[in-house]
Amino acid sequence: MAEQAGLAEGETEREETGREEPRARRRPWLRWAWRVALTLVLVLLVPLLAAEIALRVNYTGDPADGTYTRHKDAIWLGHAWVDGRKSDPDVEALARRLKDTGIRDLYVHSGPLEHDGTLPKSAYPKARWLIAAVHRDLPGVRVQAWLGDKLATESPDGLRLERPGTRAAVVRSTREILAVGFEGAHFDLEPLHSGDRNYLSLLDNLRNVTRDHGAQLSVAAHQIDPVPAFHSFWGTTTGHPKWWSQAYFGQVARRVDQIAVMSYDTVQPLQSLYGGYVAQQTSLALEVTPADTDLLMGLPFFHENRFGHWAHAETVPAAVHGVRLGLSRTDAKRANFGVALYVDFAATEADWTAYKADWVR
Repeated sequence: MAEQAGLAEGETEREETGREEPRARRRPWLRWAWRVALTLVLVLLVPLLAAEIALRVNYTGDPADGTYTRHKDAIWLGHAWVDGRKSDPDVEALARRLKDTGIRDLYVHSGPLEHDGTLPKSAYPKARWLIAAVHRDLPGVRVQAWLGDKLATESPDGLRLERPGTRAAVVRSTREILAVGFEGAHFDLEPLHSGDRNYLSLLDNLRNVTRDHGAQLSVAAHQIDPVPAFHSFWGTTTGHPKWWSQAYFGQVARRVDQIAVMSYDTVQPLQSLYGGYVAQQTSLALEVTPADTDLLMGLPFFHENRFGHWAHAETVPAAVHGVRLGLSRTDAKRANFGVALYVDFAATEADWTAYKADWVR
C-alpha cells in the first residue's frame, strides 16, 4: 500500500511538473520523420540499385567473334598540332604510334570558335603543314578540323545557336577552314540540350558546305537517355539535362557522316558498371544510327578523379568490352562502326596497349 501510494505520488509529481507530456508529444513526430526519411531513401535508392544491377548484368557474357576494329576509328588531337608546338619528328612519332591500328580519322583541335561563330585564322597557323605531313607519313588517314565552343544554354556566356547570324558565321568559318585543306569538320558544342532544333538547322547548312568540299561532317554527341526521358528528369532536378533522347540522337545521326558518342564521364564507380553502361549506350546508338553513317564510341584515354569520372572505373578495357558486347547484341556485322580515342595528350602506354590488344587484334 505504501509503495503504491509512493508511486502514485511520484506519478502525480511528474504530471504536475509536465516532464512526461512533452516526451509523449515528441514521439509521434519522430516516428513520422523517420518514416518520411525511410520512404525517401527507398524511393531514391531502390531504382538506382535496380539500374546498377541491370548495368552489371549487361556487362556479362562474351562478345561475338569478329567484333573488332573495322578500321574506321578516330582520335582527338590537341591544339598543339596546329599552333606551332609540333614538328616533323612529332608527326613521324604519331605515324609509328598509329601503325597497324584501326585509326582512319584525326580530329585536330583547331578552334575554339568565338562566341559569335567566327574563327580567326590565327587559331590554326600550322594547319597546312600538318595536313601535308600526315598525308606524307600516314597515307589514307584523314585530317579533320575539330571545332567547338561553349553554348549559352545553361549560363549567359557562350555561343547562341538560336541567333541566325551566329549560325551563318559558323558556316562561313567552316567553309574557310576546309579551304585550308582539312578533309572534314568535327563539331563539339556543349552543353547541347536534347531537341535543339537550331542545332539541326545548323547541321543541315553545314552538310551542304562539307559536300561541296568533298569533306566529312562529324560531331561529338552526348550520351543517350539510359531510361526514357531521363534527360528531362535530370534537367529538372539539376539544371543540366546532359543526355539526349534516343530519337534526337537519331535526328542528329541522319544529318552527318560521322557521330562520335562521348561515352565517358558517366559517374559509374566500378569497371563492370561502366562497361555495362557503355554496352547499353552502344546498343541504343546502333538502333537509331543509319547504316551509312559512321558510329564511333568514345574511349577514355585520360585519367581524372572528380564527380562524374573515376579513373579506376572508366578504363579502356572496360569500355572496349562494353562496346563489343553492345555491338554483338545489336548489329554485330555493322560495317560503319568504330571507336574514338579521347585524347592524345593524356593517353598512357596502358591505354594504347589495351586499345590494340582488345580492339585492334
